[in-house]
Amino acid sequence: MNEPESAGLNAPAVENLKATLNAWIAAGRIPGAVVLVERNGVLGLFEALGQQDPARGIAMRKDSIFRIYSMTKPIVSVALMQLAEQGKVLLRDPVARYLPEFGRMRVGVDGAAPRRAMTVQDLLRHTAGLTYEFHEPSPVGQLYADAKLHSRQRANAEQVAVLASLPLAHEPGAVWDYSRATDVLGRLVEVLDDTPLGDHLKQAVFDPLGMADTGFDVPVDQHHRLAEPLASPPEGVALVPVFDPRVPVPAQNGGGGLMSTAADYARFVRILANGGRLDGVRLLGRKTVEFMTADRLGPIPRANDLLPPGHGFGLGFAVKTALGEHTEPGSVGSYGWSGAAGTAFFVDPAERMFAIILTQAPGLLDDVRELFRQAVYAAID
Repeated sequence: MNEPESAGLNAPAVENLKATLNAWIAAGRIPGAVVLVERNGVLGLFEALGQQDPARGIAMRKDSIFRIYSMTKPIVSVALMQLAEQGKVLLRDPVARYLPEFGRMRVGVDGAAPRRAMTVQDLLRHTAGLTYEFHEPSPVGQLYADAKLHSRQRANAEQVAVLASLPLAHEPGAVWDYSRATDVLGRLVEVLDDTPLGDHLKQAVFDPLGMADTGFDVPVDQHHRLAEPLASPPEGVALVPVFDPRVPVPAQNGGGGLMSTAADYARFVRILANGGRLDGVRLLGRKTVEFMTADRLGPIPRANDLLPPGHGFGLGFAVKTALGEHTEPGSVGSYGWSGAAGTAFFVDPAERMFAIILTQAPGLLDDVRELFRQAVYAAID
């Protein structure tokens, strides 16, 4: 049951949030969405809007299952930090200590050996020297594309071996470049625990939190809950195909392969907002959560604008470091991340609030995320 006033939210403003999203749905910009806002420990909004599957006219459900793409990254980052808390790895450790293939890296297509080794912390904060093939064209990015690093037909060990055979885009530690670093992090988790990533996440995160609908594929008997994008995107938006989670594949991509629901992901976000504890479950220590959600970049330059002005990056999360430098509202110290198909979340410790939006609208992520944040902050009473 939604209780906006009990959560410290303005009820008419919450209705405006829903009306705004419904207007986007009616205009054919997004098919539908599930939105969830919690403040002061009270659920102020949890609604399903529009259509889950527009091609078949199926209404959105609160328990619809979404491709969360890069919202996978914070979960894998938490799993790595659990292993760090257990003493199985240090953040200063060279990645090559556990994945020897990274001991032979070069910087640039015709480059020399890097000046220092890539560390585990570099993977967590995207300063490892890696990149993504979909960034602005570059020689290394083209090699990534040629190697088909987007393929879901390789298991993590093979995928990371292919990645390690390619040159670095930057010196480790020199530049923040959003990248396939969390894919490597997922493989590192596998090696540290001697367990496939999906099994490790289930044992270490999903089962303890009761996240029964989160995983790298969707069981056949739950296919009817899958959220799908519009067949044709709005005018001016490129058609971006999404993967089919109905078909099991070898890949368990730590950077973007998970499926989840709003209620499941809220369990994960809620335990972060609560300092690592929830309903008798302790996922991480409070100081570890504080450490992960503090800016770890400082003056390190950004390779692109995927990290907006006024933001740094922690260990798996963007962190707001200043007000007034970007068009998105928020408090200094708020943190979160998003997924390419239109999913986003943020935690605002100063307001004791977190919010989640899940939709399947590839190509409209920035618009959806900013519209949602603007409406959520407008609802604070």
